[in-house]
Amino acid sequence: MASPNEKKQLLLRISGGLYNELAAWAEDDFRSVNGQIEYLLTQCVRERKRSGRYTPKQEE
Repeated sequence: MASPNEKKQLLLRISGGLYNELAAWAEDDFRSVNGQIEYLLTQCVRERKRSGRYTPKQEE
């Protein structure tokens, strides 16, 4: 398992329209598209944990 601070590379394919929307949003927030995607995913994971819908897998 990757350490929490280790950056992992990920190939992501999205539609051109979605990319354009993300690029505009990222520009508004002074982020790169990659940074915006990471920010949004982090927010979603935090919300999922906060709402109680997330149950971490127990390592043995």
